[in-house]
Amino acid sequence: MKRMLDIIVSFIGIWFLALITPFVALAITIDSKGPIFYRGVRVGKDGRLFKIFKFRTMIAGADRCGPKLTYRNDPRITHVGTVLRRLKIDELPQLINVFVGHMSLVGPRPEDPQYVSHYTAGQRAILSVKPGITGPAQIHYVDIESHMDPSKFNEQYIDEIIPEKFRFNILYIQNRSLALDLKILWRTFLSLFRCEITRVKNNHTNKKNNRSPSSQN
Repeated sequence: MKRMLDIIVSFIGIWFLALITPFVALAITIDSKGPIFYRGVRVGKDGRLFKIFKFRTMIAGADRCGPKLTYRNDPRITHVGTVLRRLKIDELPQLINVFVGHMSLVGPRPEDPQYVSHYTAGQRAILSVKPGITGPAQIHYVDIESHMDPSKFNEQYIDEIIPEKFRFNILYIQNRSLALDLKILWRTFLSLFRCEITRVKNNHTNKKNNRSPSSQN
């Protein structure tokens, strides 16, 4: 049933992806030079490597001029990329990965081999299932950049974030079911909606606070 859900939803999603891709591609091309898609190597089920599809949100060659992870206000992220990331549009091409079987709609997020190499023997248990576009850890860290300290984010991710994500993911693996997947998909939508509402409110508050006394008279 889980694979059937993956195929049906990803098939429908790919049609939607085909409709918006020309517009997203145009925006990416105008904003910065480089390919439309980012294809990064990730570790999948049973440790098999695959290439994940995303819309490119960073300058071309970003992985060669900085770390694998991004952080808040990372200068490598383009203007269009900021919007795509905020709305999670950059993640939509992963529906292709789901359709061909590299990923599932719900599961632990796939990691770069660099970080999987730091997994303990126990943490490698999460490689027993297909990685997902979303999952319990993804909901918790919906805005992961805000949790990262730019001065030591690599160490912080390995020492703090990976163990915490493992805790969420292993609970999912032990209790996974179709009903749980549907619940996580719904909670993912709600968390993105709440984040966007919070961002709009914060921007509105900041604009009010930044008004000069003369502009208020």
